[in-house]
Amino acid sequence: MHLTTQGIVLREVNYKESDKILTVLTRDLGKLTVKARACRRKNSPLAAASQLLVYSELTLFEYRDYWSMDQGDSLEQFWGVRQDVEKLALGSYFAEVMETVAEEGRPDPALLSLILNSLYALDKLSKPLPLVKAAYELKLLSLVGYEPMLDACAVCGVPEPEEPRLHLREGVLHCARCRGGVGDGVSMPLDGPALAAMRHVVMGDPKRLFSFKLDVPSQKKMSDVCEAFLLTQLERGFGTLDFYKQLSAPQP
Repeated sequence: MHLTTQGIVLREVNYKESDKILTVLTRDLGKLTVKARACRRKNSPLAAASQLLVYSELTLFEYRDYWSMDQGDSLEQFWGVRQDVEKLALGSYFAEVMETVAEEGRPDPALLSLILNSLYALDKLSKPLPLVKAAYELKLLSLVGYEPMLDACAVCGVPEPEEPRLHLREGVLHCARCRGGVGDGVSMPLDGPALAAMRHVVMGDPKRLFSFKLDVPSQKKMSDVCEAFLLTQLERGFGTLDFYKQLSAPQP
């Protein structure tokens, strides 16, 4: 069986002398494991399409229950990300999280659009990296079934809590005074602008995902909450996140 589709490489592992085993998020079949034969040889026509975070037009063929790349023509290499080590680390984190949540063989165009738009934001838009990261984390969770309830306090129902907090395990908004009504676990503080931005990400037009601004304190609150919410819901950590945080930590 042959398939022509578009896809982005989420992970690359060297195999044998000149091959790679790739994890690719494709438009038509979702996440696939793909062998790229001889892609590491000099002047290989598959070299560009076999690199992490490259989006390509791919011709694949299935043989004995695995896919191999027959042809790959890169469509977008996100050079602005590749030339900045901090952006590359963040993009690698995006890829690792996407590989974790995407399902093998199940197409999900919204997930593919999200990672492409997020890499474009890193590459071309002059947005703070923590803002792009937070929007990606929150929207990704919303797309895969972990959307937080942000419309009102889960206990008293007030739509604009004076001291809003998000309960990380339950994924619900609540007032500080209503903390006892949402059960055990960690709740993290937000403020009004951070809450408005999170509502924009979850409920707004996906094409305008990054069209919001926050001052530094509100941006930090949103970033801290979205990261902790993702780690809590997925119940795991990410080595790429640890590396990104090392790079982005303030220097003494």
